[in-house]
Amino acid sequence: MAVETAFAKINLALHVRRREDDGYHAIETLFAFAEDGDRLSLTDEPGLHVTGPFAGALAEGDNLVTRAAEAFAGMTGRPVMGGFLLDKRLPVAAGIGGGSADAAAALRLLCARDGIDPGEGRVRALAASLGADVPACLASRPVRGEKRGDSLIPLQGVPSGQPLLLVNPMRPLATGPVFARWDGVDRGSLDGGDPIEAARKGRNDLEAPAIAILPVIGEMLTLLEAQDGVLLARMSGSGATCFALFDREASCEAAANAIAGENPDWWLMRTRLR
Repeated sequence: MAVETAFAKINLALHVRRREDDGYHAIETLFAFAEDGDRLSLTDEPGLHVTGPFAGALAEGDNLVTRAAEAFAGMTGRPVMGGFLLDKRLPVAAGIGGGSADAAAALRLLCARDGIDPGEGRVRALAASLGADVPACLASRPVRGEKRGDSLIPLQGVPSGQPLLLVNPMRPLATGPVFARWDGVDRGSLDGGDPIEAARKGRNDLEAPAIAILPVIGEMLTLLEAQDGVLLARMSGSGATCFALFDREASCEAAANAIAGENPDWWLMRTRLR
């Protein structure tokens, strides 16, 4: 059975520059990916079937995975065959890729099945049609995203294997309301050069509106920033997941244990940068 990981996405920085006439926002962001995420398998049984700790948050019908499969069939002229089994390990509406990563994993599986390079222009265009984050998730490697986040530039210097902790309050947060609360102020561009240094100098412009909707995000950031060995702590995407990069595995483990002990109802994932 062919299996792909839908790697969790984080935004090391996310600058919102302006709102375009079509309603989308022009952004500058640094995408990075965890080693872990959802697991998606190709099966002989038609449709999408969902298991895992967050299966209850998804319907086994219309989903970005099935939309990706239908779009892929339209691109190749080959009918949809078989289906998918999704082991949903990441929280939904959490700012870490979720459905976009699942859709990208579906495209990688279908490309492998049919002998198509997922880097082909037609596949990348299909990914962009499914959502602004899907092209970055298709690559699942560090990239700088511009325009809607789907104009991608490869990044060098993001340290693979860096200890990473993800924390979510187990409360979903929809993207639309967060962007709607953005104050419209352009606070400047994202630096080039070393991506970790650029991220430290940068920001996530959606943190303030997300915290206004869900104040616990501020509590998570405060807790993460207070841990020993933290190199960078930030909210990912439009929230509600926050993350921290650590100097070493022991620091990450100690932080995970401390935060879980204080907040047993929160979801945590201790992993590393891919």
